[in-house]
Amino acid sequence: MTIKQEEQSQIILADAHHDFNKCLNTHAFFKVHDHAIGEDLVQETFLKTWRYLLRGGKIDHMKAFLYHVLNNLIIDQYRKHKTMSLDTFLEKGFEPRVNESIDRYNYLDGKSIILLMEDLPKKYNNIINMRYIKDLSLEEISNITGESKNTVAVQVHRGLGKLKSLYNLQQK
Repeated sequence: MTIKQEEQSQIILADAHHDFNKCLNTHAFFKVHDHAIGEDLVQETFLKTWRYLLRGGKIDHMKAFLYHVLNNLIIDQYRKHKTMSLDTFLEKGFEPRVNESIDRYNYLDGKSIILLMEDLPKKYNNIINMRYIKDLSLEEISNITGESKNTVAVQVHRGLGKLKSLYNLQQK
C-alpha cells in the first residue's frame, strides 16, 4: 500500500468514525447491556476495519461493513464463557437456600442404616463399618483383616446387599 492510499484510508476511517461512532456504541450497548464492553467492541470494530483497509480491502458501504464487523464481535462476546463470583450474586440480591428437609431425611436414613448394621452377620458388619463409617480403602481393610483385596471387595458387596434387603424390609 502506498503512502497516498494509506492517507486515503485514514481519511475514510476518520470520516466513518465521526459519522457512525455514536450509532455503533448505542447498538453495542443494547446488545451487551454494558457501556464499557460496548465501547470496547466498537473500538475493536474500527481497528479491524483499519487492518482490512491496510491490507488493500475495498469497502463499498462503510456503514453496513461496520455493523457487520460489530455484530460478529458481539456474537463472539456472547460466546465467551462468563463467570460470576458469589459476591456478585450476593450484591444483586441472590441468597442461596439450603434444603434442610433433604439433609434431615439423609441424616435419619443414615441413622437407621447404622442401626440395621447390628442385624448383619459380624464379618459383614465389620467390613461395612470399616469401608463406609471409617472410610478405609479396600487395600487398607485387606491389610487389617489379612484377607485378599478381592475377598474384601466381595464381602463389602455381599454386606451391602444384605443391608439393602434389611432396609427394604424395614420400609414396608
